[in-house]
Amino acid sequence: MTKKQILYTFIFLSITLVGFMGLKYAYNSGYIRLNYPSSEQYPVHGIDISHHQKIIDWEKLDKQKVQFAFIKATEGGDFKDTRFVENWRQAKELDIAVGAYHFFTFCKDGELQALNFIGSVPKDSTNLPPIIDLEFSGNCSKENYRDDILHEIDLYIRTVEAHYEKKVIIYTTWEFYRRYLTQNFTNNPIWIRDIQNTPKLDNDREWLFWQYTNRGEIEGIETLVDLNVFSGTRSEFEQLMR
Repeated sequence: MTKKQILYTFIFLSITLVGFMGLKYAYNSGYIRLNYPSSEQYPVHGIDISHHQKIIDWEKLDKQKVQFAFIKATEGGDFKDTRFVENWRQAKELDIAVGAYHFFTFCKDGELQALNFIGSVPKDSTNLPPIIDLEFSGNCSKENYRDDILHEIDLYIRTVEAHYEKKVIIYTTWEFYRRYLTQNFTNNPIWIRDIQNTPKLDNDREWLFWQYTNRGEIEGIETLVDLNVFSGTRSEFEQLMR
């Protein structure tokens, strides 16, 4: 092989590698969407939002794409989402099913976090069950984790369930699920994030909600937004609300 051939081969391999890494990043980050759940298989679609979605024009939302909204209420021991009250009010005025979620931090007391959530989210039997968000991304640094994360999570869940009298739904990623949830909290419904495939949980455990992309676009929301589906029929969804 001549020097020129070696050079061309090197350039070709370099471009191929850069392209592959770019595609991999785009794939893992959700820029390339692979999931398009059908309305026939999953008739109930919804969004999850926080202050990151800024001011939402709720009147413009397509009610077929937004039949429910999971709205961030709190995080940690004292943070309250600045858009929660307004998002909650407007969604309920338009008869969109609502559920509130709490981003659980691994360096705070579970009961303290539960009280933060309870103090922010109205108790209403028509709401969807309360949600706890369990993931490593965006959480506190590992050196600050509580020694027994599962104990603190259990304390949070028991406190919230006692107040709202509904089973807490667990939102989670594959990383956290496989490390902590395969054998724990098996009576709590799972809302799983999977932007690459239709999820299939270990041990044939069923999921209740599926976040299938983090880069959805919906008229009325100026930013990208997470999109979700419910695992069952419309009738089963209404039973969940009751």
